[in-house]
Amino acid sequence: MKRVLQRPPVGVARTAVLIAAARANEQRHLRRLFEDPLAAGLVEAAGSANDLNGVRTLAGEHFVLRTRYFDDQLLSSAQPQVVIMAAGLDTRAFRLPWPPGTTLFELDLPEMVEFKEDALDDLGAHPVCERVVVPCDLREDWATALIHAGLDPNRPTAWLLEGLFMFLPPDAGEQIMYWVSALSARGSTLALEHVNREFRELPQMRPVQERFDALDARWQSDVDDPIEWLGGYGWHAAVTHQVDLAARHHRPVPAITDPRKVGDARIWLASAIRTV
Repeated sequence: MKRVLQRPPVGVARTAVLIAAARANEQRHLRRLFEDPLAAGLVEAAGSANDLNGVRTLAGEHFVLRTRYFDDQLLSSAQPQVVIMAAGLDTRAFRLPWPPGTTLFELDLPEMVEFKEDALDDLGAHPVCERVVVPCDLREDWATALIHAGLDPNRPTAWLLEGLFMFLPPDAGEQIMYWVSALSARGSTLALEHVNREFRELPQMRPVQERFDALDARWQSDVDDPIEWLGGYGWHAAVTHQVDLAARHHRPVPAITDPRKVGDARIWLASAIRTV
């Protein structure tokens, strides 16, 4: 008999269910951009994401493209250590073909970690690399917790910060970047998502912002130039536009990222390498 799962994600953690639902929906596509056999089960365990259907309708195509973008960035970096910040219901430790010897660290709030581990156990999931789960609050001393969990700052690391920075106050985002950079040996890589102010203020985003506000998941920050911003921390960065990403994968440009419809508003998808 199935045991009772811990309480499903609430508050800002509901966004993790939203992203998992977009990944699950992509599995119905004949030419899907990635495989994720666990996504649907995780969404079901969380009680569905129907309360966020409006957000998924607006941004679901972007979530799919960004998933493939970050998959490719992490695999191409081929680092011995991978750190996924605010991992939520991420399943990359289970579904990507990691090189032998890869250790993947997942960081998230203790209640999210507990729920996810129970759900994965019920789904019979087994990681394809060494997976280390680090329960912590990214607003507190997560760096010490990560080192105690086994991260070696002297070895190159691939970092993923997906769907995180916009939900943080600017000072909290800067603190995360400071410690990510401090823990990164030369040659480490970084992949992240952020938005500019024009995107935060888009009329199309008002219903999304209102829904997120109700979840205590208000967007609080933006960055105008991610290349300059990351350069200040010793990273050499590049940005990939969704127009190019969509063309690469023979998909339509998501309306919420189409310059013909949103002007100068941008969701930044950036990758970087540690140069100092």
